[in-house]
Amino acid sequence: MIFRRLMLALLTLSLAAPVAAQSAKTLRVVMHSDLKIIDPIWTTAYIVRNHGYLIYDTLFAPDDKLEPQPQMVESWTLSEDKLTWTFRLRDGLKWHDGQPVTSADVVPSIKRWTDKDSLGGLLGRATASMSAVDEKTFRIVLKEPFALMLKALAKSASVPLFVMPKRVAETPISQQISDTTGSGPFIFKKDEWKPGEKTVYLRNPDYKPRAEPPSGLAGGKVAKLDRVEWVWIPDSQTQINALLSGEIDMIEQPSHDLLPVMTKDKNVEAVTLDTFGYIYILRFNWKQPPFNDVRFRRAAQLALNQEDFLKAVIGDQRYYRICKSVFGCGTPLETSAGSDGLLESRFDESRKALADAGYDGTPIVILQAADNTLLANVGPVAKTLLERGGFKVDLQPMDWQTVVMRRAKKDPVAQGGWNISQTSTSVVLLSDPVNNQYAEASGERAQFGWPLDEEIEKLRLAFVRETDSKLQFGIAEQVQRRIMDLGVTVPLGQFVQPIARRKGVSGNIPSSVPVFWNVEKN
Repeated sequence: MIFRRLMLALLTLSLAAPVAAQSAKTLRVVMHSDLKIIDPIWTTAYIVRNHGYLIYDTLFAPDDKLEPQPQMVESWTLSEDKLTWTFRLRDGLKWHDGQPVTSADVVPSIKRWTDKDSLGGLLGRATASMSAVDEKTFRIVLKEPFALMLKALAKSASVPLFVMPKRVAETPISQQISDTTGSGPFIFKKDEWKPGEKTVYLRNPDYKPRAEPPSGLAGGKVAKLDRVEWVWIPDSQTQINALLSGEIDMIEQPSHDLLPVMTKDKNVEAVTLDTFGYIYILRFNWKQPPFNDVRFRRAAQLALNQEDFLKAVIGDQRYYRICKSVFGCGTPLETSAGSDGLLESRFDESRKALADAGYDGTPIVILQAADNTLLANVGPVAKTLLERGGFKVDLQPMDWQTVVMRRAKKDPVAQGGWNISQTSTSVVLLSDPVNNQYAEASGERAQFGWPLDEEIEKLRLAFVRETDSKLQFGIAEQVQRRIMDLGVTVPLGQFVQPIARRKGVSGNIPSSVPVFWNVEKN
């Protein structure tokens, strides 16, 4: 299969059409998914988060060392008892409709975010009150000290704290927003948005960047492009053809097995912007049989292994590593606690566990993102391994945005529900028990799958309160062990994902989030 695709690509090189004439101020990009949802607080899908970073701004943002830096905020103070935080917004903040950004917009934006996000939820529980003091000043009064305040406000995913106009931010979290007025460096052209075809953003002429140079997601967001077009091309080979011919300028997630072919073209280069990379994860639906029973989750973990997933999807060993840590490998809290004997394809033990649990042979439904280069093969590998482990499997292919909608459903399988869903997520965003949204086990508040375990939630709260790094590591190890024991989240291996771009494109900022300020096209 790989050889056939390589031959097709080589043929494309020899037959490629002349580079299409394009404006140096328009960047055409193929992202990892089509955009069908536009509310970056409602969902954890990265494509929607990426959309959010173009059109909204944040109070704080992580720099290239992952330290929180002020973004919309100019200054702040903390009372001696560490319970009262007072923030002041910087000058020049305007909504895309020309109205000024005020503290009255910020307060409901924080509230909507705390209703959704895992770390935000912990902050919400620790908060006694939030209020707008004046047009540029807002205050958060805590019930108890919250050491991760600035890191929480700077969180970059899966649900960043994007500030929205008050009228939009007051939308219940159960309801998706339709008004996309932001204050960020680009403006969403909703009238040109054609799901399945393209998404368009224009430079915001009223945006006032910070004076600092860009660093990670912090610093000055200088939009050097007049127009950014996300062009949706579902087929990876067609994406590459378009890049080689100059019809597009960049591919966010090119297929790993075709990177050598692409970079043979003198006009194309591969660049790794996120050196920590990503982790594949698998989530069970705790609300529906059979995975509402820990014995079945354990049986599945016995049947799975990481290398089969990584070989099938990434292929090249230079880009992946085995990693049983839910906090990522290479991070300060890396640990494989609780993973002994799991993820090693012990099929005999899996089949015995199913028999002991009384498995009745009902097929389990796995959602497959068939149009997503990084996820398309994950479902078929899971199906093969789980069937060898004794399960019957119904693999249901669909586009990624449909997966995002389906995995939010809590209905029985027969009514459109599901049993297993898989995704990939940035290591940077998984690196501790509170930022890691897939470590949350708060039931209805938790991410898709809705795991529920009071002990994990107590440990996550203890992590927030602890300031000693050695003791924090011990807490993280306990969380990891419990996650693996209960099947809260199953790590399926770690990998890095380069972008592919034409050499006339420069300025992409090293970050776990693909952003388009500072990018130039010659």
